[in-house]
Amino acid sequence: MSGHGIEVWGILNVTPDSFSDGGRYVDAGAAIAHARRMRAQGADVIDVGGESTRPGATPVTPEEEQARILPVVRELVREGIRVSVDTVHAATARAAIEAGAEIINDVTAGEHDPALLGAVAEGGARLVLMHSRGLDVTQDTRYGDVVAEVAAHLRARLAAAVDAGVPRERIMLDPGFGFSKEPEDNWRLLAGLGAVGRIGLPLLIGTSRKRFLGTLLPEGARPEERDAATAATAVLAAQRGAAAVRVHDVASTVSALRALVATAEAAPDPALRPQPRSGAISLTGVRARGHHGVLPEERRDGQEFVVDVQLVLDLGDAIDRDDVHATVHYGELAERIVADVGRDPVDLIETLADRLAALCLVDGRVEHATVTVHKPQAPIAVPFGDVAVTVHRSRERSDWVVL
Repeated sequence: MSGHGIEVWGILNVTPDSFSDGGRYVDAGAAIAHARRMRAQGADVIDVGGESTRPGATPVTPEEEQARILPVVRELVREGIRVSVDTVHAATARAAIEAGAEIINDVTAGEHDPALLGAVAEGGARLVLMHSRGLDVTQDTRYGDVVAEVAAHLRARLAAAVDAGVPRERIMLDPGFGFSKEPEDNWRLLAGLGAVGRIGLPLLIGTSRKRFLGTLLPEGARPEERDAATAATAVLAAQRGAAAVRVHDVASTVSALRALVATAEAAPDPALRPQPRSGAISLTGVRARGHHGVLPEERRDGQEFVVDVQLVLDLGDAIDRDDVHATVHYGELAERIVADVGRDPVDLIETLADRLAALCLVDGRVEHATVTVHKPQAPIAVPFGDVAVTVHRSRERSDWVVL
């Protein structure tokens, strides 16, 4: 994360008609050069789009979209740059994943083309589900409680994605700033971001150069003049638990986020710094059936696995609020563990344990996860008591130990 605390995604519009930078990067060479600049400025991911979502934009076919983006995606991947592709089309998602894209970012959360969810599941990519009410970003902008309605919609789309086979731990959520929302709705959504975060998945925030930021500036100001406000909202989003921000001007946002980190680390009086109350949640003896193993009979017949989990996190908020939404819901975690053990067979319990540890870290509150997978029915020819693998994962490092 280049020292700025959360991921910064640089926006690369390979389109002639985007609202902010349409036409600048239609040429593949210019697009690749701009992506390199953003990477040098501190971008963790380059988000490539071949179809504009601005009001009144002309729709393009998946074929045209792919012709615009795939040469760019292939070159960026070849250079070792992490790539997300912004698309609503299943065919483009498949082609992008084949070209090496790590993430598919769908502004309709799979509603425009439901086959996109299955394409992402089959391709093994990560998925961003964004709140919107269709591709026309100006339609149906009335809300009773914008935060609650956005959260409810994202929960429903999350369920659809999981049902389509996308593992929960591969999914991020985007509240959809600027899509079907009036300016005041966007500010309420930013203020209430914590409620969306309680869904338990990483949040991607995309306020960059949006129309509601323009209300802070003199009339007639150009979209590029919204970059300072964009950086400010990135800082506010980070303070509210966002995992990533998506921006046009990488340099200004990275600088603002680094200032936030530096200030937090440099408080002269320790009493002025946030005081975490680190603790642990243990969940042991979770029994689940799966078909993991190297032997044909293990894959065919399956067997029982037993999982122990210990999570290290700051429990201060939960203690102060006495609210289950402020901590890890261990009942829901147990259900997710059982579901994960039951899917996608692997050869080694080392792989399974690491996968479950990654699942635990999906909740942004968890700083470290220790997962032990026991295989009590392992096909061993001599008497034995247990065989288990323990994996330790944190947000900064990973290691594993066979016990």
